[in-house]
Amino acid sequence: MLFNEQAKVEAARQGTTVGGVFESALRGYLERLDQLQCAELPDLPVLTAGCVRPGVDLDRNAALRELLDEGLEINALR
Repeated sequence: MLFNEQAKVEAARQGTTVGGVFESALRGYLERLDQLQCAELPDLPVLTAGCVRPGVDLDRNAALRELLDEGLEINALR
């Protein structure tokens, strides 16, 4: 069902206009947006051991590929 058709069906179900459905949806979206912006974010976990080997540059894709390919036979890389 198309978006406008869904809005028409919902408007009929609620006994309101399509504009009223859109207004209600927008109002709900903006309220949730305000709540999300005010919400306190959880702390992210910090790994202290077992991380990347020293000297591996995570910003270079080629360095990561080399690390991942390390120890594999040439046929396994194809």
